[in-house]
Amino acid sequence: MTGNYTIDLVITVFNYLILFFAIFVMFSYVALAIISGVHLKAYLKKNRFVNYNALLALDSAPKVSLIAPAYNEGRTIEENVRSLLSINYNNFDVIVVNDGSKDDSIPVLKAAFDLVESSLTYKDKIPTKKVKAIYTSANPAFSRLIVVDKENGGKADALNTGINVSRNPYIVCIDVDCIMDKDVLLKLAKPYLEQSDKKIIATGGVVRIANSCVIKSGKLVEVKAPENFLARVQVIEYLRAFILGRMAWSKMDGLLIISGAFGMFDREVAISSGGYDTKTVGEDMELIVRMRRYMVDKGEPYTVQYIPDPLCWTEAPESYKILGKQRSRWMRGTIETLWTHRRMMFNPKYRTLGLLSYPYWLFAEYYAPLIEVTGLIISLVLAFLGIISWEFFFLFLLLVYVFAVMFSMMALYTEESTYKKYETIRDLRKLATVALLEPLIFHPFTVYAALKGNWEKLTGNKGWGEMTRTGFDKKN
Repeated sequence: MTGNYTIDLVITVFNYLILFFAIFVMFSYVALAIISGVHLKAYLKKNRFVNYNALLALDSAPKVSLIAPAYNEGRTIEENVRSLLSINYNNFDVIVVNDGSKDDSIPVLKAAFDLVESSLTYKDKIPTKKVKAIYTSANPAFSRLIVVDKENGGKADALNTGINVSRNPYIVCIDVDCIMDKDVLLKLAKPYLEQSDKKIIATGGVVRIANSCVIKSGKLVEVKAPENFLARVQVIEYLRAFILGRMAWSKMDGLLIISGAFGMFDREVAISSGGYDTKTVGEDMELIVRMRRYMVDKGEPYTVQYIPDPLCWTEAPESYKILGKQRSRWMRGTIETLWTHRRMMFNPKYRTLGLLSYPYWLFAEYYAPLIEVTGLIISLVLAFLGIISWEFFFLFLLLVYVFAVMFSMMALYTEESTYKKYETIRDLRKLATVALLEPLIFHPFTVYAALKGNWEKLTGNKGWGEMTRTGFDKKN
């Protein structure tokens, strides 16, 4: 009798724990969405009539270096560099760091931009792999361009090399394959002109999916929903993350990540913090956390700001193989960052970061896939044994599915009521349809990739995983 009571108690506790976790995740998503919606509306109202071009005439406009690491990007590198050079801003240069490419990246750049070897000296404030040569252009039209050729050391090492080469107070770290909005630097620089009592150490913007969009001469001409299913579902995923998530964390001063595809940083703080960590595959998240800890430890007031405008467009993986590599790597990066900065957990010294952001990432980002799979397996076993009813099991799954779809629709509605990048009924119908399928097809795969990332971390896999690009030009 006692044994049956114990089993019943364990089952009851298990059911309540799973239910509590599901409610916690759903409630946190809704709360973040509400906070994001309120502040997004306020941001649009405040900046609706801002004349960003007026910043072009200001001598005080921040001087910025765009740092773009490149590895085997010969197929698209000319178009992408031209896109960077055409950004609407005055005080900037572009530093392309060739990270030991094995293709024709350097010959392509030399021919396209009249590159000649420069006499610029390299000072490694942050230790990096050996720099073989630094090139500038003999053509005055490309006077903003600096190309660094170095030994292969990985993306973080390439970014650190760019930081060392830069002489400007602010750096923008981007992926070389990204397509930028023409006003990207104007919008990112504006908060630095407005800063007062708190030093801004980083700003980040929204990253969108460019697959199937019309790209001409390195510029985004027309936005379209991707034809490829995986790319299309990532549009919904990115909308949820950037529109309904990061805006809220920014306003709560708890933002732990600025996308590695696009972010602007205070160069001196980045150097003082040690630059990008070359031992992690999640260098973008880890640097932000370390810069924030550095400022807290120094006792200096600071902030990290988020720009909700869609400023950067990137190519998303279109195959499960490449997507799986990307997502397992993201999970390994999350694990490494959380472990490295574990002292922040519930530490009041770090305020929102330690008391809210870190615990949320630990439970809702790292533990969530593990709990989800464990709960599903145990629930299935209990249902087969007749301990819980199949009706309860399927009702719970239906609840989760309906919430996931509603949340995706909320993200799509927020996009269309603000920036309206997807203008045709056909595109909206395609995105709405994929929102219905995402919980059934895409989400299970990302959970699998997250579990794979855990396994790779346990087995010591430190590989990056080559992200093969199809290139924007294939569709245009």
